[in-house]
Amino acid sequence: MKKTKSGSSEKLLTDVELELMNILWSLGEGAVSDVLEKLPAGRELAYTSVSTILRILEQKGVLKARKEGRGHVYVPVLKKPDYEAKAVKHVVEKVFEGTPVALVRQLLNTVDLGPAELEELKSLLSKTGDRK
Repeated sequence: MKKTKSGSSEKLLTDVELELMNILWSLGEGAVSDVLEKLPAGRELAYTSVSTILRILEQKGVLKARKEGRGHVYVPVLKKPDYEAKAVKHVVEKVFEGTPVALVRQLLNTVDLGPAELEELKSLLSKTGDRK
């Protein structure tokens, strides 16, 4: 796996890994059965598939597991805001050639933002400008 200068992995989670992580982030922790219960209607994954993916995430250091009864309870080690930051950085570097303004421009051009969201963005930009 390729490493960045800081030593952290550049690899992002796969779509299915991210789907299961989003469930665990919302639950705080959970067993395979808890994750299966939270899958969206119509999304069918086998117990063994979810179990395998959670074990892979544990091996990657994204989750930790503790034995509980006959199964395991999985707890996120990777925090959602940390992953969000990593994913955005990846997109800026790989898709927008290291230009964050291009990402923001594309976001504003392709996503319909309501007045409240635009005001929140303005406020965030104002606060960011004050820090410099």
